[in-house]
Amino acid sequence: MTPSHTRISKAVIPAAGLGTRFLPATKATPKEMLPVVDKPAIQYVVEEAAAAGLSDVLMVTGRNKRPLEDHFDRNYELEEALHRKGDESRLAKVQESSDLATMHYVRQGDPKGLGHAVLCAAPHVGDQPFAVLLGDDLIDPRDPLLARMVEVQEQYGGSVIALMEVDPAQIHLYGCAAAAPTGDDDVVTVSDLVEKPDPSEAPSNLAIIGRYVLDPAVFEVLRKTDPGRGGEIQLTDALQALAADPSLGGPVHGVVFKGRRYDTGDRGDYLRAIVRLACEREDLGPDFRAWLRSYVTEEM
Repeated sequence: MTPSHTRISKAVIPAAGLGTRFLPATKATPKEMLPVVDKPAIQYVVEEAAAAGLSDVLMVTGRNKRPLEDHFDRNYELEEALHRKGDESRLAKVQESSDLATMHYVRQGDPKGLGHAVLCAAPHVGDQPFAVLLGDDLIDPRDPLLARMVEVQEQYGGSVIALMEVDPAQIHLYGCAAAAPTGDDDVVTVSDLVEKPDPSEAPSNLAIIGRYVLDPAVFEVLRKTDPGRGGEIQLTDALQALAADPSLGGPVHGVVFKGRRYDTGDRGDYLRAIVRLACEREDLGPDFRAWLRSYVTEEM
């Protein structure tokens, strides 16, 4: 398979989920808009795409997701009010989200799973390789995972998935990859994928995390993919087919990520992500860390 040399410029962000784990907060507010310190989680994801050079972002949404569109749009009344007050710092923060990328939106309609959400992007993506970023995984900007995945896709062609070593006892919470080493220390060739396997049957402790760079051939495979685990069309199943038969659309490689990842899909991990990011902020960190030490000491 000849590697693709089409420069990747498009990112797809599935954001149609109901956020049931965060009820009642998500009854009227999209889970993607829940704040992580002082920015909604979804903004971190769009910032990551933009930092990797992906300036065209398609968000796959559903009902009650209009606040996502509003957040990345201009708010002239608010901007004018801040300008009149001379509050240039907050004005810059407000304008930042609308200047990140060219945003597009499509509704998923029926919630048929991640694979179906990705398939909804086919008319927008066309025949170009593209990235998929899941909003529950926040990747620290100091560890540019997505940019590395784009490099690997341009080198090898086909599709690239992000992998992370986890405790074998936790592998049942993730999709899992069977993989072999390549000439690059952080790159593996993927031969099989299993969605949330029993730990005793898992082919490795390499878990799939929410970043993908996909060959457009995945769309045709998804169209033929039957509903799998949970009665949903699973992206993992389509990638497994590509890994098993590279003639369908190139090989599947994995980038083994060893950097900082914040999981906002679970309530406990969401709180831990806020604490970690707040502690590392120059404007908040010193005072917050001092309070945290005092609080922990008093509670212990």
